[in-house]
Amino acid sequence: MSRSELSPFSYVVLVLIGRDGAGAHDLVRMARQGRVYASAAESHYYAEPKRLAKLGYLTAEKQPGRTHARTHYRLTDKAFDALRTWVREPLAFPGIPTQPIVRLMAADLVGNGPVLASLEALRNDITDLLARLDVAEAVAATIPHRERVLLLNHRLARDILHAHLNWLDGIERELAPARRGRRHTPSTEDGALMEPSGSKRPQPAANPKRTKAAKTGGSTTARTRRQPAEP
Repeated sequence: MSRSELSPFSYVVLVLIGRDGAGAHDLVRMARQGRVYASAAESHYYAEPKRLAKLGYLTAEKQPGRTHARTHYRLTDKAFDALRTWVREPLAFPGIPTQPIVRLMAADLVGNGPVLASLEALRNDITDLLARLDVAEAVAATIPHRERVLLLNHRLARDILHAHLNWLDGIERELAPARRGRRHTPSTEDGALMEPSGSKRPQPAANPKRTKAAKTGGSTTARTRRQPAEP
C-alpha cells in the first residue's frame, strides 16, 4: 500500500462507507445532511469510491435501485489495514475557518456596512445547519453501532455553530451600535414622539379675551394683586 494513494478525503469515504457498505448516492445524501462537516463537491463522492475500488480498497457490486442498478461498495481487508494505520497517527488541531475572519478584517478597507451584511448571511446559514443537526441527531438513533460517536460529533458541531453566533453578536455590538438604537420605533403609545434636538413645541393659540385683558390691565382682582402693600 502506498500512502500517496490515499488523501484525507479518501479516509472520509472509507469511514462513511463503514462496516455495512454504501453506494455513492448514500455518500451524497450523508454529505447533504451533514453539510456542516462536508467540504468536497458532490461529484467527488462518485469519483473517489470508483478510484478506491480500482486500488483494491473497496469491492463494488451492482444492486437494484429505484430506477436503475446502483453500485454498492464494501471495505476490503486492505481498507481496514489502511484505517488502522491512519488512526494511530497523531492528530493536530485543524485550525479555525479563515474566510469569516479575513472578511471581518476587511472592514477597515471596505467599510462596516458590507461586512455586516455579508456576515448576516452567515448567521442565516448557521440557522439552517442547526436545523440539519436536529435531524442528524434523530437519525443517529437508527445507526446503533455509531450512535454514540455520532452524537458526540453533533454536539461538537453544535457548540462550534453557537460559538460563531456569539462571535457574530459581538461583531454587531462593536460595529453597528447605531443599528441597536434604531430597533425601537417611537409611537404615540410611548407618549410624546421624539423631537429633533433644539426644536420647540408649537405654542397654543392665544385666547383673544385673555389677550385683551392683558392689554387693558387685566381684571380688578389682577390689578389689586399688582398693587404694593401699604406700610
